[in-house]
Amino acid sequence: MPANHLPDPILQYCQKLSCITYENITKILHFTATGNKTLAQQQENALQQDLDHWLGGGTCFSLTWHLYQKLQEMGYTSQLLMGHKRHQRNVHCALLLRYDGLSWFFDPGYLIFDPLPIPLPRPIGPGWNFHPLRPNWVRLEHGNGGLGLWTGCGNEKPKLRFEFPLSGVSESEFHHHWVQSFSAEMMNYPVLNRLDRERGIQYYYQKGNLLIRSSEGSQMRAIAPENRIAELQSLFGLSTELLENAQDFLT
Repeated sequence: MPANHLPDPILQYCQKLSCITYENITKILHFTATGNKTLAQQQENALQQDLDHWLGGGTCFSLTWHLYQKLQEMGYTSQLLMGHKRHQRNVHCALLLRYDGLSWFFDPGYLIFDPLPIPLPRPIGPGWNFHPLRPNWVRLEHGNGGLGLWTGCGNEKPKLRFEFPLSGVSESEFHHHWVQSFSAEMMNYPVLNRLDRERGIQYYYQKGNLLIRSSEGSQMRAIAPENRIAELQSLFGLSTELLENAQDFLT
């Protein structure tokens, strides 16, 4: 069932959100400045409530919380979900919205900006559905009270990315996991991720390497230190000021 069964304001805001870059530079800088996970989370939350004034983007927690609040402003109540990955628990997050008898999945932190209908579990329904997004297609599997998020590119075999218990979590529990995310290993290096929806291209930067993925395949190359600020600014739309402030760990 296509996402146009959702009200236009929701779809329009998801389209607007799709221009945002996933980035943890702001998060690292906040934590470096405060030395306190709770204070850093409060700063990140306060800064990123206004989409038009973000320095560039945010991580899954700030992106999901932002959309959660925007849906509330529109009059819709969504459910906060926590995602587990292999033996790591509560390392990702997403949203579930029930509307007009259907359940919809939102995952802006994984660059899935299209609301996806959640399939009915077996034996009521098929238990899974497929979404040919570009460059990464998505397969959702619903069973045992949870939702499995599988993705792939081209003819790749699907990979299970996260599993989400659909019981969801409270706002206070969500904020607890958000605070704990400031201790994640990813806080030791910058991660940038952006989707060019019009061209169907994903740009992913980590530890000095740039991955460019399209439906035709992927290529990776290193970005020379002397070119990093200019190239990352161009590809990810981040401010030069933000990138310059992050020079010490922009490797």
